Amino acid sequence: MRLLLRLLIGASLLAPGLAGAACVVSLRWDNDPPYSMQLADGAIGGISVDSARTVLHELGCEVHLVRLPWARALRELEQGRLDVLTGTFRKPEREVYAYFSGVIEEPARNILFMSRQAAARWPVTELLQLRDTPFRLGAQIDVSYGPGYQVLLQEPAFHERMEFSANRASLWRMLGKGRLDGVIADEHTGQQELVALGLSELIRATPVVVSSEGAEVAFSKKSVSAEFVQRYADALRRQIAEGHYARIRARYLQR
Repeated sequence: MRLLLRLLIGASLLAPGLAGAACVVSLRWDNDPPYSMQLADGAIGGISVDSARTVLHELGCEVHLVRLPWARALRELEQGRLDVLTGTFRKPEREVYAYFSGVIEEPARNILFMSRQAAARWPVTELLQLRDTPFRLGAQIDVSYGPGYQVLLQEPAFHERMEFSANRASLWRMLGKGRLDGVIADEHTGQQELVALGLSELIRATPVVVSSEGAEVAFSKKSVSAEFVQRYADALRRQIAEGHYARIRARYLQR
């Protein structure tokens, strides 16, 4: 039965104009506020989830939400077991297995958060200024944080002190306990998570912008056609032009 469902999904996405075919799309979510999260009433929402769901409904598709950590979501997309992954940065190795919508939504900034003690000790303005220090950095597995971060990854001594996790909450807790000096996260996501964890008095956002490139929506090449991706991109542009996307953002960023 599961195989049959996947075949039906694949057929409807690879041939989205097929008369009578049901379009069912799997969309990833995780606890990543304000972009993706479980709301107080138990429903799943967030900027990225609501935006993608609105576009997919416009295209006549039923949305099947799947909770996945980031690294696993990329693997599922590659294998064709996940159809749509929002908030994805385009990289050559990902273009092998995924189509990309193009940068349409407003770019988000990844910034460096530090404990108050670390911020006082290292008042830096760029990530690479920490290269020759004993700074202990936390980051999520398989997340792209820009060129400066990639340089630090190639520094053996710095890399040895880094902590990687699929769960950002564990990194925040390590930072709060003094086991890390800093964590990279989206500026909005980081601030909301720190409040939720009760760590906003111990950890502060810094002026260090690690990356500010625009993310895209990625689609598995094994289950989605290039023509469907173009239709999605066109519908998303309409959503932005008509103000729907701005209203979604305002709803979550004003919480």
